[in-house]
Amino acid sequence: MAEEKKESWLNHLALTTVIFAVCATLSTFKGGGFSTRSVMSQSQASDQWAYYQAKKIKSYLYQMQTDKLAIEQLALPASSSERVVTAYREKIADYKKKIDKYEIEESEIQGRAKQLESIRDEAQIHSRAFGVAVIYLQIAILLSSIAALLKKKVVWYGGVVAGLVGLMYFVDGFFAFL
Repeated sequence: MAEEKKESWLNHLALTTVIFAVCATLSTFKGGGFSTRSVMSQSQASDQWAYYQAKKIKSYLYQMQTDKLAIEQLALPASSSERVVTAYREKIADYKKKIDKYEIEESEIQGRAKQLESIRDEAQIHSRAFGVAVIYLQIAILLSSIAALLKKKVVWYGGVVAGLVGLMYFVDGFFAFL
């Protein structure tokens, strides 16, 4: 029985298919990791913004109370004792300190929320690139498989082109240069 002569390009086809499959697997893994990071960062940023709003509301309530006390103080009769006037001044000063404290905290919370949003945005860029890489690499694997079955070199060339595009996006997933 005579052995069929194997065409040498089929060895290259097998090698490129393995490379594309490995890169597709890694793209799926890395894309999932960046996707998870994006979702977690968004969740944490939302928590920070909710915390920011809570501080803002508390600050507003103290500001309203300060304004109310200031108006009440103006409405005090001239015969009011110094003790009452001092109590109003001390309470107003105390509320103003709390308002100042909340404003500082709001600024810090806002900074953390924006930092988390930045992490989310960066992760989305990487995740998107890995997602596109998987698509092209899967197309390359499909075309390579069809080429092997039909023994059509031109179909494999199409797969190689799709695979190279996929590899470009795979590398972009790490470095975000596109």
